[in-house]
Amino acid sequence: MGVDTHSDIHVAVALDGLGRRLGELAVPTTLAGSQQLERWAGELGPVTAFGVEGSASWGASLTRYLRGRCHEVIEVNRPDRSTRRRLGKSDPADAEAAARSLLAGTATATAKALDGHVASAANHPSPASPANNVTSHDT
Repeated sequence: MGVDTHSDIHVAVALDGLGRRLGELAVPTTLAGSQQLERWAGELGPVTAFGVEGSASWGASLTRYLRGRCHEVIEVNRPDRSTRRRLGKSDPADAEAAARSLLAGTATATAKALDGHVASAANHPSPASPANNVTSHDT
């Protein structure tokens, strides 16, 4: 199962073990959308893993939801430029590329949990961080 994530929708494409396309689904980026995607995926058969493009950004809430439901979630890189030129840029094509990278074994990085100290620190810059416009030469 490959998922291309965005701020307002996630697009998923399911492949079988032989790489045949089983279906495509677009869901809103809400809890109900995550539940709908999980339910749809389960109706198609056993899901080995979800390959999520942007699991630490637009796909963070989906990643947390799926991990909380004991699914394996793998971070998938955006398709390279040659693949995007060949297949064209579209959300379903990106989701299918994510699913194919899972199937081929080229996507193997477990998605970050985003629920620990590092995630908290990323969301709360320190007083000396560039986000707070403090430089080392300020006194």
